[in-house]
Amino acid sequence: MKITRTVVAAVSAAALAITLAGCGGSGDDNSGGSGGKVTLKFQSLAYQDPTVKATKAIVAAWNKAHPDVHVQYVQGSWDSVQDKLVTQFQGGTAPDIIQYEAAAIGQFADQGYLADLSDKLSSQVKSDISDGVWKTVTVDGKIVAAPTLLQSYMVFANTDLLKRAGVTVPSGDTWSWDDFQAAAKSATKNGVYGLGWGLSQPTASVLSMGMNFGASYFDGTGSDATMKVGDAEMELPKRIHQMTYDDKSLDPVTLTQSGSDVMSAFLKGKYAMTVQGSYAAQTLAENAPKNFHWAVLPMLSAQSADQSADPQTLSVAAQSKHADDAADFINFYMQAKNLAAVAEGDWLIPASTSASQQVATDTKNANGWPTILASGTHLVAAPFQSVTNYPQWKDQIATPAFQKYLGNKISDSALAKELEDGWHSVNGN
Repeated sequence: MKITRTVVAAVSAAALAITLAGCGGSGDDNSGGSGGKVTLKFQSLAYQDPTVKATKAIVAAWNKAHPDVHVQYVQGSWDSVQDKLVTQFQGGTAPDIIQYEAAAIGQFADQGYLADLSDKLSSQVKSDISDGVWKTVTVDGKIVAAPTLLQSYMVFANTDLLKRAGVTVPSGDTWSWDDFQAAAKSATKNGVYGLGWGLSQPTASVLSMGMNFGASYFDGTGSDATMKVGDAEMELPKRIHQMTYDDKSLDPVTLTQSGSDVMSAFLKGKYAMTVQGSYAAQTLAENAPKNFHWAVLPMLSAQSADQSADPQTLSVAAQSKHADDAADFINFYMQAKNLAAVAEGDWLIPASTSASQQVATDTKNANGWPTILASGTHLVAAPFQSVTNYPQWKDQIATPAFQKYLGNKISDSALAKELEDGWHSVNGN
């Protein structure tokens, strides 16, 4: 879940001050241990300045409180982590503590590279996170990671444009897809589109939000999974297609753009609404003009408001000689104030209830945080997350097929056939 954002400095500083008051040490050197009896390497993927600062501060606080177990911060990169981990695991040089994401760690767990944390994570950590999120980091009945941060797909609105179109700005926990489409159609006037949606890479959002309509795509797990594209799976693609070509409320140009490209146009008043990752609230909080009135709208819902949970994760390498100590550090990292500080740095949703409550306190419920945090209750494990060859199918088959369909180049039946036939080709079943 590689995502770009920075935090409001005052909020991050306040959270860190509360968490780390009285803690010494910078925690920012990448050199060896501090002379303690045990040295653990922690490969972090934090890359925004506030998040790096928060993560290093957590390391420093741990090291001060545990002089015999020194955690060494090692800076990793989302861009290269996959290849690097493959090399590290095969070469026996993997870090003790590994940051990554749920959708990518299953393959390493299947190969025996990740330690079973089922009996190593504290009961407090386990009870603080929903079962639906725990399922995303459970492989063959073993917990192979602690889930840390999540994102959801949200609707962001220019409330002035909605009100001008006679649309009541929705409130509450969820908002129906039918009402959302009607609002987009009503707001399409005077050179303004009701909706801009960056779908240049559509698969993740289509499969995640398709769960609203009961879409599963896959049945089974691992390499034995089968695929079926039926009415439920086609519902969301057909609605996007309808909004674009029938209602003409969704700007077709945005179907080939990134979310950040669409956000730029949204800030210029070109769209009444945009669908974005929840972290986009940061861009609006920091860059919206003072006279630009915006809101985060409730989660879209049909049969449910469920979306796929793909949390960032912390795992322990099975080859670590100090797995218990590494798990103890993860338990420390997962403490509410620590996890909240990292979440605020990335503008993401903490996986734990207590950390979410801490974020709400720290941010004083500003900038859409209440709605964003509430969306976390709808994030659950999705069928595609337990399918071995999903990444290959996503990149080689699904993304180009969805792009052709949304570009009005193939029919409904052709899309379903390409998705199913493509799965058979990459999975060999």
